[in-house]
Amino acid sequence: MKESNKDNNSNNAPKFKFNAYWIYGAIFLLLIGFQFFSSGDLASKSISKNEFGEVLRENDIDKIIVVNKNIAQIFIKEEAIKKPRYQKLVNSAFYRKGTALYEYNFGDLQNFENDLEEARKENDLTFDLKNESRTSMLDTFIGFLPFIILIAIWLFFMRRMSGGGSGAGGGGQIFSIGKSKAKLFDKDTKVKTTFENVAGLEGAKEEVQEIVDFLKSPEKYTALGGKIPKGALLVGPPGTGKTLLAKAVAGEAEVPFFSLSGSDFVEMFVGVGASRVRDLFKQAAQKSPSIIFIDEIDAIGRARGKNSMTGGNDERENTLNQLLTEMDGFGTDTNVIVIAATNRADVLDSALMRAGRFDRQIYVDLPNINERKAIFEVHIKPLKLADDVNVEFLAQQTPGFSGADIANMCNESALIAARQSKKAIHHQDFLDAVDRIVGGLEKKNKVITPKEKKVIAFHEAGHATISWMLEHAAPLVKVTIVPRGQSLGAAWYLPAERLIVQTEQMLDEMCATLGGRAAEKIIFNKISTGALSDLEKVTKQARAMVTVYGLNDEVGNITYYDSSGNDSFVKPYSEDTAKKIDEEISKMIEAQYQRAIDLLEKNKEKLTTLAELLLQKEVIFKDDLLKIFGKRPFEALDAEIKDEKTIEEEVSVPPVKNETEE
Repeated sequence: MKESNKDNNSNNAPKFKFNAYWIYGAIFLLLIGFQFFSSGDLASKSISKNEFGEVLRENDIDKIIVVNKNIAQIFIKEEAIKKPRYQKLVNSAFYRKGTALYEYNFGDLQNFENDLEEARKENDLTFDLKNESRTSMLDTFIGFLPFIILIAIWLFFMRRMSGGGSGAGGGGQIFSIGKSKAKLFDKDTKVKTTFENVAGLEGAKEEVQEIVDFLKSPEKYTALGGKIPKGALLVGPPGTGKTLLAKAVAGEAEVPFFSLSGSDFVEMFVGVGASRVRDLFKQAAQKSPSIIFIDEIDAIGRARGKNSMTGGNDERENTLNQLLTEMDGFGTDTNVIVIAATNRADVLDSALMRAGRFDRQIYVDLPNINERKAIFEVHIKPLKLADDVNVEFLAQQTPGFSGADIANMCNESALIAARQSKKAIHHQDFLDAVDRIVGGLEKKNKVITPKEKKVIAFHEAGHATISWMLEHAAPLVKVTIVPRGQSLGAAWYLPAERLIVQTEQMLDEMCATLGGRAAEKIIFNKISTGALSDLEKVTKQARAMVTVYGLNDEVGNITYYDSSGNDSFVKPYSEDTAKKIDEEISKMIEAQYQRAIDLLEKNKEKLTTLAELLLQKEVIFKDDLLKIFGKRPFEALDAEIKDEKTIEEEVSVPPVKNETEE
């Protein structure tokens, strides 16, 4: 066992990685070593003035070389070097024949030369005297060291900012920083995603599928004089499957597919973005017919000239200008189709959106109930399910969920089942996953006093009662007073998916939202901070009715909403109109609040029964309301609700005292 562990450890040990910088270090060390060992300085011994005088008088000096006017290198004659006084230095490891044996730092050169001349005459000496100027390689390197460090730092940052040596087209090297970073998918790197993996989105799928047909058989369309579209823009909320559609196109098209993000064009260097756009379209043209997919195109496609702080000629605008030219300018007859995706189509430049560049704008909306069912069927294939799982009911319980949310929910249900050591995923695990995603994690250890719990129970019972009594309010599915996420209590409803909303429907929804605070007022004759999210919701609804939809008689059939977003800093109405708007919003909310109080006064006993049941069970369902209230008086409406959805009314925790909030 020990040997096998050793083998595993050796296999898991990090492998040796070669680094080019080691070559530079080795060359530097070799140069330093050559400088030291090639010179005789290591073998030379420094001597004093008296020792130099003794050697000089004995006429043992063969020659003296004055280096840089301050040091004398002393060479001993061959016949004198055998003397005992020199043998210790001669036998050292550093001495080589023909090198200087001594070094003498003499001080002033003129005095030194005068002393030598006098000694030569007095003792009849025979030696040569030479002057030399030498520069050490190490000294030269140290002189240039600051410049070398600056160049090394510059190269390091250039390498990091240009991709760190990674990316298509050699983007990691400073000289190829203008190359495109697009990832190429062709016959060698085929994408396995196809249109079969894309559930729902039938309309968007048809549009994109037609683009694939353009590339596979262009003569079918060009034979009638038609032109292949230049581009398609996928627009929709996050998680709806825009990138998944692009992957399916890559898998189905069987043509070269270039994929990159809008941020890949953005760089701090001037002209790099435009250069990358040119290189991208050049590569695509060489491999045409081909497809270019630009994800999050709003990174470079924002409207020009809107930002006065940076001026009109910044790098992002240059990149956008180059993209506009490549998509529809002179010499753009290449068979290249551009597909782009964004969830911010409102900020894109109008020149980018025009026909001839993005001929088709494909809106990828949130899935409806049938599409949610199809998406569920795709994501539950790899899961081990129990027999009680009802996919159709799950589709009803997940309104407003995107494809990414449904995938997350399926994964969360599997984790919940595994946490409870189950052999398969049951229907309740999926419902718990919905509660977990929409409401947040259940907080079982949150300390709530009995008084606070009673307030929360009556608050939620008030919502449930009003929604059961009003025709246009959504019927209840589930009410809980278990703390979850930011909420201390929550209620799930089942409203119809409406394409248009009438005034009565909005007023009934506002009344049901205010039912929680109305219940607190009736039962305790006090109100709490727990209705924060309720008040925020009804205020937004009332303001939208008055200022956006024109549903108020006093203000009239006027909207102050600008879909272009150009007047976001300008108030489109006068001060008198603003005062009138505030009055009408307040009147509308207070009227619905009084309506909720009147309804609850008539049904006070049933409200109390429901609240006590909620305190006892903590979670109640539709069946409990049927026992207390009987059938809704609007059964015909319930029968019409086929494509139903659940919404959660959360009661957020305000940043104040935590006494009676719900």
